[in-house]
Amino acid sequence: MASRPLRTSDIARELGVHVNTIRLYESWGYFSDIPRGTNGYRQFSTLHLEQARLAHLTLSTPYLGDKNLLIDLVKYAAHGDFAQALEQAYRYLAYVRMEITTTEAALEFLERWAVGQIRETTHQKMHIRQAAQYLNVTVDMLRNWERNGLITVPRDSSNGYRLYGPSEFGRIRVIRTLVQSGYSLMAILRMLQQFDAGHTENLHATLEIPREESDVEYIEIIADRWHSTLLELENRAQAIIRQLGSLIEMTHAS
Repeated sequence: MASRPLRTSDIARELGVHVNTIRLYESWGYFSDIPRGTNGYRQFSTLHLEQARLAHLTLSTPYLGDKNLLIDLVKYAAHGDFAQALEQAYRYLAYVRMEITTTEAALEFLERWAVGQIRETTHQKMHIRQAAQYLNVTVDMLRNWERNGLITVPRDSSNGYRLYGPSEFGRIRVIRTLVQSGYSLMAILRMLQQFDAGHTENLHATLEIPREESDVEYIEIIADRWHSTLLELENRAQAIIRQLGSLIEMTHAS
């Protein structure tokens, strides 16, 4: 005996979302065709439930890169094009893993710098434009990092201009590397305050301490614990692939 069709509210309840979310999923093309009963009500199946589960899993924040890649993934699956859907899913997983590698390299660079293993070869003092060119950053970046308390630059006693030297160069390399890896300035500042207080070991752990959600924007919280977030995103990318596998099995079994 066939199980009764599922209602919009059944799908919403199963996913823990509002019924309007399921209606939006339908309007955005995240479901295969949904038949209607004689009363005009939608008759969802367990296949639709799993398609909704894929959409909810794939498009929940946070995510990396171009959201259109993930939207296309969900739409391909809804239309039964699992080859394209899986290709998109594995592309996304590869992208997340590339970000993890970049971040882990940045954290290793930080730890080596903190214990004095990375030394500058130049002892030349430079004004801000020279320093920016030497370090391949912009003058605005240097001013912004100083304004946010990440670095204090000594001044030339003769004219009051900033003078960057080896100590500043090393610190800026660390800041630049962590910023490029996705960490927020507040997380980097917190870590540098620990370094300045004489703590040189396990500084990466300081970068992973989130602040109170009530005090900051959500995206800043994510950037405070970037490495942990990336590992969670990797797990979610793998879960997306598993969900696609479940949909493929359901389609072949029907």
